[in-house]
Amino acid sequence: MQIGFEGKTAAVTGAGHGFGRAIARTFASLGAHVFATDLTADGLTETASVGAIETHAMDLRDRAAAAAWIAGIEQATGRGIDILVNNAGGVAGQGPVPIENVADQDWDVIFDINVNAAFTLCRAAAPGMKRGGGARIVNISSGAGLQPSLTGIQAYCSTKHAVIGLTRQLAHELGRFNITVNSVAPGFIRTNAATERQWDSYGAAGQRALVERIAMQRLGSAQDIANAVVFFASDLAGFVNGQVLQVDGGR
Repeated sequence: MQIGFEGKTAAVTGAGHGFGRAIARTFASLGAHVFATDLTADGLTETASVGAIETHAMDLRDRAAAAAWIAGIEQATGRGIDILVNNAGGVAGQGPVPIENVADQDWDVIFDINVNAAFTLCRAAAPGMKRGGGARIVNISSGAGLQPSLTGIQAYCSTKHAVIGLTRQLAHELGRFNITVNSVAPGFIRTNAATERQWDSYGAAGQRALVERIAMQRLGSAQDIANAVVFFASDLAGFVNGQVLQVDGGR
């Protein structure tokens, strides 16, 4: 079977760099009409330099704006979204601190970015997906959603567990409408400034130890994550629902 998404619309968040850029470009290369969003326009311009990718810069913490983005895609295409990839997330520039020193706003902003945005977009897209007779939702979680996080950031670990919970619950709720909801859980991959800072913080010995804990003895790439997302969105995964695929080289 040859994977293709001709005639399909894909909405990808966090598409200005890293995983999101690779995901958006891969769907475009496979024929999808891609709508990509991120916080700023600069990265999106680079993402859209190849393929049929329409971009829109916005802050997904603004729930009204996020819902309006979904509505705008539906208006532009005249139908519901076929593939929603909730990739936007991160640590909001934070580092590990003791729990007693975590400020409310630091906790809340990570939940807004990693969980609340995904919830808002799923809520906005679901009616159109139901009317269309089926769709695919893929949420990017993390290995930190299945175990303690290498970041040491309590909110980050908690949100990634929450993304997996949302994935499993929506899979049960939406499955009857032929809408599958799955999650890709990346291992440590160097894709942006935050992961570079984390990588540098380990030092040479820590970096070697991290790689040695990976069965394949190397780090993965953003394209590895995009490939897993494409699988979940394809007909090959038509009866795969509520699952978490760890893409980490084997730990």
